Amino acid sequence: MCCGHPSRRDFLLTSLAAATPPALALPQSPWPADLWDPERPYQAPGAALRVQPVLMYRVPQRRQAASWKSWGGVQSEEAAADEANRIAQELRTLVAGAGFGIEVKPVVKVSSPEAAARLDEAEADVRLIYPATGPGDLLRSLMPQKSHGIIFVRRRSGPIYYWYEALSTRYLRKRNQPPSPGAPPLSVEDVVVDEPGELLWRLRSLYAVKNFLGARVVALGEARGKYAPEAPQVARERFRLDIVEVSYESFAPRIRAALSDARKVAQAERWASRYLALPGTTLETDRRFVVNAFILYGLFRELLDEHAASVLTIAGCMGTILPLAETTACLTLSLLNDEGRLALCESDFVIIPACILLWRIAGAPVFLHNSTFPHAGIVTCAHCTAPRRMSCTRYEPARILTHYESEYGAAPKVEVPVGQAVTFINPEYATCRWIGMRGVVENNPFYEICRSQQDVRLEGDWRRLLDEVRDSHWVMAYGDWLREAGYAAPRVGVQWETIQPA
Repeated sequence: MCCGHPSRRDFLLTSLAAATPPALALPQSPWPADLWDPERPYQAPGAALRVQPVLMYRVPQRRQAASWKSWGGVQSEEAAADEANRIAQELRTLVAGAGFGIEVKPVVKVSSPEAAARLDEAEADVRLIYPATGPGDLLRSLMPQKSHGIIFVRRRSGPIYYWYEALSTRYLRKRNQPPSPGAPPLSVEDVVVDEPGELLWRLRSLYAVKNFLGARVVALGEARGKYAPEAPQVARERFRLDIVEVSYESFAPRIRAALSDARKVAQAERWASRYLALPGTTLETDRRFVVNAFILYGLFRELLDEHAASVLTIAGCMGTILPLAETTACLTLSLLNDEGRLALCESDFVIIPACILLWRIAGAPVFLHNSTFPHAGIVTCAHCTAPRRMSCTRYEPARILTHYESEYGAAPKVEVPVGQAVTFINPEYATCRWIGMRGVVENNPFYEICRSQQDVRLEGDWRRLLDEVRDSHWVMAYGDWLREAGYAAPRVGVQWETIQPA
């Protein structure tokens, strides 16, 4: 009921119930019952990172009364075969616990320029070079010119490598030195010594880069940029984002039809009941807004599937969509984020690229929110579309309220655990200069602002942010992802700066 009058949904259900014999069930919904399933493990669809491991070595010839071999424990074909097997096993173990898609190709052994020339860069996203022994010219020939490259050397994790000693800035760019004609294709930051964990986070970053560049984004309404109208074009040109704009004129009839479809309404009713039964969920708005949010969820899923996309953003989310959907999109976007899509309000392509990259790095939902003026090391993060599953596993407690500005619809006030470490990215409009920082959640207040709210204590020299105050959007993820984001940034054309923790 609304203002004493039956809603269209109530009228349809009542009419259908009166016309249907008690023994007959409602016709099956065109949406599968398990389209939304809160128990389904979180999984963000993405293309696997293809990795080509290459073992570089040389078999020296013994010479009497002369130095005939270099440092290193791989000095024979037998030792090379053992090392190739060791590399393959280590990578199998790494992939098993990675948490993101990696496809590792068989190890290729290279001991000559001819063998190096037979390698095809196009067959892998990353060339993982294990330079055990061999000359510098061979190493240079193995460094990829177009794809990504990482060098792994051993000190104690296996037979020691000659190139543990010989790698230097003769072969590698210095830190923060951008690629340029004539400069080495790889940098000192692309080198890992012994530690699989150091290799894994670099691969995670490159996985994010692969799934970021060229990503398709469905923009309902239109593509915009907060205080930067050029942001959508920059996103298309710099990040090659494929932005598919869907007009409300074409989408509005689908909303009206779904609200009039008793089968879809009935399915949305069942989903709403299941959602509201999740532990820690409190309903503090009209239930019909939640049901309509699930109808909108089904329509958004259809839209993403039609365009083979995993990212959706919506313009007019504080106005246009409300009378059409008879709810707000806040809860709907939260639902999509919780299951593995990326769903964002305001169609702001200043922040959307940062959201996509951090989402891919973290492999978990991210929270687009308004920024506030930093003081005493504190910022407040607030928006009405927060995901509840930012840990990928548990659903955080949430009160389902109205959207703040309209006092209409359904929006979650998500309670983030106090003490939770988070990472932020703060883009400078559409300049492709991004600031990264870390913080710790101190409180979940209930100010007269957007519903999901966290007071976060920043780590490091927070005063640097005073020069970055610009009433813009930030993006947050659970955990510490600064090094991964910093490693990815130059590979996607972003100038990256970090407020380092003390």
